[in-house]
Amino acid sequence: MYNAARTGALMTHPAARRVVRNGKPTNDLIFSASVAGNDSIFPDILRLYVAPGSTVADVTYGQGVFWRNVPEDDYDLLATDILTGTDCRALPYADGEIDCVVLDPPYMHSPGGTAHNGSPFEHHYRNNGSGNGTAHKYHEAVVSLYSEAATEAWRVLRDRGVLIVKCQDEVCSNRQRFTHVELIRCYEALGFVAEDLFVMVRKNRPGVSRAVRQVHARKNHSYFLVFWKRSAGKGLWKPPDAD
Repeated sequence: MYNAARTGALMTHPAARRVVRNGKPTNDLIFSASVAGNDSIFPDILRLYVAPGSTVADVTYGQGVFWRNVPEDDYDLLATDILTGTDCRALPYADGEIDCVVLDPPYMHSPGGTAHNGSPFEHHYRNNGSGNGTAHKYHEAVVSLYSEAATEAWRVLRDRGVLIVKCQDEVCSNRQRFTHVELIRCYEALGFVAEDLFVMVRKNRPGVSRAVRQVHARKNHSYFLVFWKRSAGKGLWKPPDAD
């Protein structure tokens, strides 16, 4: 039988009250979804998961957009990409040398051979069924690139090292391909732990030329995925400021 007096006593009993004695009330938090650009979200991800002074290998650095709002002295940045002669699938680092790897390869592919940034996919990576004898084509070629890069990231990362991955879902051959789900499954099979996910919504409206009939929702968001390298006997993530 319901007893209001007894229920009230339980609710106010000291043992039933959770008291947080440190910290302070605030709404200044990092959220999982934002309408913002890469250069706005990326510094927040670093703040959550990568301790200042860490050695960070951005292996697809490009124009350095991610780093525009990151103070130069905060991290030991190793900036490379395919155009500087470093393939993300064959890194020039020793085993376990790196604290964090950042990966943002071309994440879309069209039958014409161009990736999302307009760079010739086959010319730069040659894993689209041309140049290296692989059977991968189109979306499978992109996932294969991400997989091979993750294998190399595992090698160079220290135990509990962090892997930050940028990706986007796509429709390929009229079929939905939820790339972020495929990558999480693939990376967990390699031994990584999926720790966080950030959704970035575009500020502007993406356009489509010569659309006859819309079949799928137009993608106007992308993801940052955060993984860490699990080591034996260490099953939980610790924030950068933890002992």
